[in-house]
Amino acid sequence: MKRELIDMLCRKSFQYSQQPIFKLVSGRMSHFYVNCKPTTLSPRGMVLIGNLLFERLRDTGASAVGGLTFGADPVAFAAAFASELNGQPIKAFSVRKTQKDHGIVKWIEGDVQKGERVAIVDDVATTGGSTIAAIERARAEGLDVVSAVVLVDRQEGGLENIRKHVSEVSGIVTRDELLARWHEIKKS
Repeated sequence: MKRELIDMLCRKSFQYSQQPIFKLVSGRMSHFYVNCKPTTLSPRGMVLIGNLLFERLRDTGASAVGGLTFGADPVAFAAAFASELNGQPIKAFSVRKTQKDHGIVKWIEGDVQKGERVAIVDDVATTGGSTIAAIERARAEGLDVVSAVVLVDRQEGGLENIRKHVSEVSGIVTRDELLARWHEIKKS
């Protein structure tokens, strides 16, 4: 499944240039561009991501999975769906970018309760900033963050930064894996 996901990411979500032409959120220019949404929002991508992520979460004790909306949403939803199909349901939730200012003021949307053990996910990690924001907001709502998983680790320090906030951190696919496969595809 991972090989198929890497192939799909290379076809739909990954771009490379020998010159740093892609502007990142930080304003820095990069040789790589990763937009996971064409993959995470595709039916086959959801199947692959859901199953691979569920395998990572299966033994963490997490009862729910979520992250900062919008990038993390399809990743978390796919994992929740796969968990049900595998007979070990893990709920999904979303972390808002801005706090809800009406009704019950909160950061989290979903069926989660204070004290629940949760995993935070994201589609891409560069510096880890959005994943860290999701961890902090989940904790502010009383959730026990036990794990963080990113779909694509750009290998630019994000996972190391996230580890400062939660000890169990991993990536499913690395930039190096994408780049190696991208070069193979371009040669054929």
